Amino acid sequence: MKKQEAIHYEFNSIADAHRAFGLPKPLHPLISLINGATVPDGVSTPAGSHVLNFYKISYKARLSGKLRYGQHHYDFDGGGLLFAAPRQIVGNYADDDTSAANCSVYTLLIHPDFLQGHPLIQKIKQYGFFSYSVNEALHLSEQEKDTIISIFKMIETELNSRIDDFSQDVIITQIELLLNFANRFYKRQFITRKVVNNDLLQKLENILDEHFTQQQVLGQGLPTVAHLAEQLNLSPSYLSDMLRSLTGRNAQQHIHDKLIEKAKEILSTTSMSVSEVAYSLGFEYTQSFSKLFKSKTSLSPLEFRQQFN
Repeated sequence: MKKQEAIHYEFNSIADAHRAFGLPKPLHPLISLINGATVPDGVSTPAGSHVLNFYKISYKARLSGKLRYGQHHYDFDGGGLLFAAPRQIVGNYADDDTSAANCSVYTLLIHPDFLQGHPLIQKIKQYGFFSYSVNEALHLSEQEKDTIISIFKMIETELNSRIDDFSQDVIITQIELLLNFANRFYKRQFITRKVVNNDLLQKLENILDEHFTQQQVLGQGLPTVAHLAEQLNLSPSYLSDMLRSLTGRNAQQHIHDKLIEKAKEILSTTSMSVSEVAYSLGFEYTQSFSKLFKSKTSLSPLEFRQQFN
C-alpha cells in the first residue's frame, strides 16, 4: 500500500484558521485568542500538517512530546508553551494528538500586520523559541503556569472589551510581557537541564572532533550549525540558545573555536602549507581561513607558525 502523501493546509488569515477548525469568526481580523474551554465538542485539528501565515503561541495542560534523555525526565509537569512563526509547518501525521485531553487550553494567533508600527514587529524575530521544535517546548512549573495563564486571561479580557484607541497598544504590551516571561522561563529550563545539556555539549565536542579528523581525509567541507543540530536531534535555534546559556557562546562560535584549535595544532606540528591547512579543515578559499584565523588570534597563520621556529 502506498504511503499517504503529506498534506499541508495553508492558512493565509486568522479567519481561514477559524473556519478550518470549525470556530466562530474571530473578533479581530489580525489577532485571536482561542480559549479551549469554550471550543465546541468535537472540534479538532484537521488531519495532516498546516502552514500559518501568522504567529502562534499555545499553552497545553499536557505535553505529549515530553523531552526525555536516557531513563530520566528533567521537566516540570505544569503543561507548557509551544511557539510557531509565520511560514512554519505545524503538526504532522505521526505525533499530533488532537483529542480533547490534549487540546490547547489557550491558543493565541497574531498576524504580523497587527504589530505594524510597534517596536515588537522587529523584536519578536529575536525570540529564538519561535524556531524551536515541538519536542523543545517550554515546560512550566505550577507557579510559571499561573503567570502565563494570568497573561492569557488579561489578553482575553482586553479582546472581549470594547475596542478603543488604546486597545492595540494594551494588547501588544501584554503580548510582549508574555514573550518576556517565556524568555525568562526558557533560561530557567536551560539551567534545570544543565546536567543533560552538559552531556549534549560533550557530544557536540565529540562530533566536531570526529568531523575534523575525517575532514582531513574525506574533504567534507566546513561543519554547519544545521548539521550539528541534526546530529543532536535539536533545532539549530535551540542548540545555539542552549550553548549560549552554558558557555556564553553560540553554535557558530563553537564551530569557529574548534576550527582555530585544530588549525593551531596542524600549524604547530606539521609542515603543511597554509593553503593545505585551509583545505584540510574544509575551507574552499585560503583567504577565508586566514581572515578567520587572524580575527580569532590577532596573528596570521604564518605568524603563528613562526612562534614555534
